[in-house]
Amino acid sequence: MTTTYETIKEVIHGRRSVRRYDERPVSVDDIKELVDCARYAPSDTNSQTWEFIAVVNRSMIKQIEQLTWDALHAKAQIAEEQGLNKEARMLLKSFGPYATAFSDAPALIVCLATPYTSKFRERIFDPIQLVPTAVWEEEGIKSSCLAIQNLMLAAHAQGLATCPMTGPVLLAADAIKSLLDIPEDRQVNMVLALGYPLETPAKLPRKPVEEILRIIE
Repeated sequence: MTTTYETIKEVIHGRRSVRRYDERPVSVDDIKELVDCARYAPSDTNSQTWEFIAVVNRSMIKQIEQLTWDALHAKAQIAEEQGLNKEARMLLKSFGPYATAFSDAPALIVCLATPYTSKFRERIFDPIQLVPTAVWEEEGIKSSCLAIQNLMLAAHAQGLATCPMTGPVLLAADAIKSLLDIPEDRQVNMVLALGYPLETPAKLPRKPVEEILRIIE
């Protein structure tokens, strides 16, 4: 049992957000294996509110990058028109590379959250108007995030690397949905760069356990 725990802990502590990848493609079989791990994440009432689109076409990945940059430039232009020239420059030079760190990856995983449906919602929650409808969209995102973490840890254990990004979603979700023919009722949660790493980023500091944990006895 200790060996299993230490192995899992090593994977968790060893995962990094990688932004530089080599040219080797990621096989379809490897992607299917990662999604198989993702689908065993827990979800609200086993609703499994996740879907994944694996883009391995380099030209299409570049299109998604361009959509993101186009949106960045549009936002920067609006900021400049408001007199926020410094902020506009920072958006492009500082945030831009983070938002498009997937551009050289051999695969891009577009992570979707599907509508939350369950017998509890249908029979109980909706009839009594338990919460506003918007809350159910959040439920889909929450469960989807659990599946994404499974995928990232499995990728690291396989010798692959990922980088989770929400920048493209914040900037160009509608354009990405149109390009990939994603149904309107799906939410683009985040995108993951996926590939074989060309770098091993340093382990970033974390807040100490004592700062983030409160025990009530």
